[in-house]
Amino acid sequence: MEVFGSSGARGVANEELSPAFVLRVAKAAGTTWAAPRVAIGRDTRHTGRMLVDAATSGLASVGATVDRLGIVPTPGVQAYAEREGVPAIVVTASHNPPEYNGVKLIGADGVELTVDDLERIEETLLAEDFANVPWNEIGRVRSIDGAGRRYVEGVLAAVDRDLIADADLTVAIDPGHGAGSLTSPELFRALGCRVVTVNAQPDGHFPGRDPEPVETNLTELGQLVRAADADVGIAHDGDADRAIFFDETGSYLEGDATFAALAAAELEAGDALVSAVNVSQRLVDVAREVGADVELTPIGSTNIITRIRALADDGRHVPIAGEGNGGVFFPDYRLARDGAYIAARFLELVAETPASDLVAPYDGYANVRRNVEYTSTGERDAMLEAAADYAERADTDLNTRDGYRLDYGDAWVLARPSGTEPLVRIYAEARERERAQALVDDVYETLIAASERA
Repeated sequence: MEVFGSSGARGVANEELSPAFVLRVAKAAGTTWAAPRVAIGRDTRHTGRMLVDAATSGLASVGATVDRLGIVPTPGVQAYAEREGVPAIVVTASHNPPEYNGVKLIGADGVELTVDDLERIEETLLAEDFANVPWNEIGRVRSIDGAGRRYVEGVLAAVDRDLIADADLTVAIDPGHGAGSLTSPELFRALGCRVVTVNAQPDGHFPGRDPEPVETNLTELGQLVRAADADVGIAHDGDADRAIFFDETGSYLEGDATFAALAAAELEAGDALVSAVNVSQRLVDVAREVGADVELTPIGSTNIITRIRALADDGRHVPIAGEGNGGVFFPDYRLARDGAYIAARFLELVAETPASDLVAPYDGYANVRRNVEYTSTGERDAMLEAAADYAERADTDLNTRDGYRLDYGDAWVLARPSGTEPLVRIYAEARERERAQALVDDVYETLIAASERA
């Protein structure tokens, strides 16, 4: 796909992602869907209202009535789409820096579109084959109140409220100034938790921290957990479809470790677990222990959803899926990444076992990640060619499903181009941090040398 990457279309707002571009995407989606109504929501980004206005115009121009939901977490927009039976557009760049924005497309079942569906919309977009309607048939625009509240009610109804409330938990929440600021504190108070917050004011400039919930951005959350003597810390990205955790000591928990703890509570023999090519050995170990299969896809929610649906069509049960970045799916609940629901399910476990003990069985691995920026397609291509040469020279197993993953038995390293930013990402995992760091550094130096020659 030329336009839609691993999780929608993203770019620097008013540059790569201009209002004119978003208008065309909305016209293409509205034309392909041919739906009488389409919902639209956004995260808190400063450019969000501008781009929602553009998308609204595009949808109305092809005859769709537009339900404007305002600022709602992406899973809240998905819940509305499923409840109302209408497709939806979400204006969000998720974890990307503040200057970015993006467009994510949701089907009338509340699920992100599959690769095939996105390709059909992309064909319409590139051909500019839009179903424009006469002036007197344009769609109406309606402001819808309460989508966030209904979303919170849905999460509350889907988890064990009594178990969580009886545990008398203190929860520290860092929504990162994103859409979760308007829903997660309310949700966890309703679950009977004492809630303390940081960066919980909606602000599209993200003054407290960048939207990506990685350890280097979450220092304040760890401090808050310790200061409040909290049982757990929860962090979201900009659109709150991910959840990352701190334990009761204020220590950051690797997303792969919490994913493994959640998977261990869900998987049974014969099940399938779907994850991406950067899957942690922790997940592989959990699946192997219970007799479940691990299905790997290219990185990104679109690819994971496509594989989950294919397995379901074959009669396979996928109780849990996702990636170690905090984006976990519970398909039996909804085929969506939902940061608040993920966190609530983790609290069900914390209610009976301290967070540090929950992840202790999965602490035996270290993960290292590093990004390499590029400024031109020539530079990117040179780095990817160097990565391919590096992989071919390595005397070990190679997986090219998405980039180049080398498995050494005691460790693995992956180099792949980002689907949302001008970066080549390098990931590694090993039993010892020094081993993972050495693998990342070796690949990094190879790519930097190639970029300098480009």
